Amino acid sequence: MRLTLAKTSIPPPVSSPFVFFRFPIQLLFLEGTLVGAGNMDSGDDLIELLEHAGTPRVLVLGDCMLDRYVWGNAERISQEAPVILLRADSRDERLGGASSVATMLAALEAEVTLVSITGADANAEHVRKLLSDLKILSDSLIPDPSRPTTVKERYVGRAQARHPQQILRVDYETRDPVGPEISQQLKNRLTELIPTHHAVLISDYDKGVCTPEVLRWTIDLANQHHIPVIVDPIRSTDYSRYRGCTTMTPNRLEAGMALGMQINSVADALHAAERLRTELAMTYGMVTLDKDGIVVATATGAQHFPTRVRQVYDITGAGDMVLAIIGLVLGTRTDIPAATRLANVAGGLEVEKIGVATVTRHEIINDLLHSPSHVDSGALSRKLCSPQQLQQEIHRRKQLGHQIVFTNGCFDVLHAGHVDYLNEAKHQGDCLVVGLNSDRSVAELKGPGRPVNPQEARAAVLAGLSAVDYVVIFDEPTPIQLIEMVQPTVLVKGADYQKDQVVGGPYVESYGGRVHLAGLRAGYSTTNLISRMKSSDQ
Repeated sequence: MRLTLAKTSIPPPVSSPFVFFRFPIQLLFLEGTLVGAGNMDSGDDLIELLEHAGTPRVLVLGDCMLDRYVWGNAERISQEAPVILLRADSRDERLGGASSVATMLAALEAEVTLVSITGADANAEHVRKLLSDLKILSDSLIPDPSRPTTVKERYVGRAQARHPQQILRVDYETRDPVGPEISQQLKNRLTELIPTHHAVLISDYDKGVCTPEVLRWTIDLANQHHIPVIVDPIRSTDYSRYRGCTTMTPNRLEAGMALGMQINSVADALHAAERLRTELAMTYGMVTLDKDGIVVATATGAQHFPTRVRQVYDITGAGDMVLAIIGLVLGTRTDIPAATRLANVAGGLEVEKIGVATVTRHEIINDLLHSPSHVDSGALSRKLCSPQQLQQEIHRRKQLGHQIVFTNGCFDVLHAGHVDYLNEAKHQGDCLVVGLNSDRSVAELKGPGRPVNPQEARAAVLAGLSAVDYVVIFDEPTPIQLIEMVQPTVLVKGADYQKDQVVGGPYVESYGGRVHLAGLRAGYSTTNLISRMKSSDQ
């Protein structure tokens, strides 16, 4: 099949199966920066993006479903037939399909409107109740008496009360396209709602909602109002129904089927993404490549995004999560590289959970703060903070519930005693901030000839230690101003102090914090070390 370029002007945006794994397996999931851009960056820009994303209004159009799980112990083979006998002990119901995407968006603090159809049955009422509980607008769920509400019922058995595995799935559905009357109702709702939203997501499961007529109406209307449209397409040899959307999120199999080609390498995917972009008149072409990452084609060229190893427990819902995040980010008028990188951090968190699960902004920020790219690449530049930068970082950490530890000192000639001390300090909480005396304050405290090493060198050595998260230089005689700004959970000083001698101790204890006196390694002190070094030179 050959796709041809549509003769329309597309306004550019501003700027699976249910599987349980017995043991976790490793899978590379999409994160990072562009190939050729050097090391993976810290993700600080993504953290800032999430913090300032606000609550974009996102409309989700697609096939609404109810996922039902029946859990039990698979005890034996039935005497009636050679089938597993499942002794059911619990039942769980969750939103699926397009309503699953809406659920994920709601967890990401978007204002969500779902446009779809249901049957006129009890399952439809249950879907509405679940949506209402999540504060997802469901007034545009149109009941269709001619069809049932789509339900996917999965029977999950545990062998010897553990190791759950899906035994059977039963689908209650009608795949016929909606009729003219329902189609017109959908278009009327879309005409009213699209102009009031920041992004439109189309979650097409081929259950009858996303007809070519409804899709064309949606995409054209969104383009008229300069609203990005992101599509999770069905597996098909013909993607012309999505022509003119902002971007799609097909995997390599789906993209290859639509383009009539095999996608076996990153190079193939780069070519496929560019073909999709040009032949479907999209702003961005995109192909997801599981362990090989993701590629995105723009008007300036195709780019490959690298990946990071994840522990994968269940792949269910990863595609929906990618769609949700890209819609959220493009809805904030952010560019596609940031949207893609953030989508795949969230997707990585999704596959680390069992079943279709939501991911919050706080979970993503926490993952970014602890990711190897944040810890390893350019660690010195990120750990060395001004007081203003430190205040912002500590605010992020506290929002995540982190316990902040603060200590201070000259750390002139770093030795094993310092390392032990800092490791003990870090174990008191989640994040260790080191206040470092400036050269001037060290000279006032220690006298002529000190410090031996200038403050920049001392700070760099401290930042190179894994126990240290942030280093901030202060010029005042004491660190009390820093302590009052950070408001640490734990204030650490050496055991050569008494608690009532620790600067800032009473202040920290006044709001419920504590003072910890760390042990000192015998025979180690900077003064003695310098004396021995001088003696050896004589």
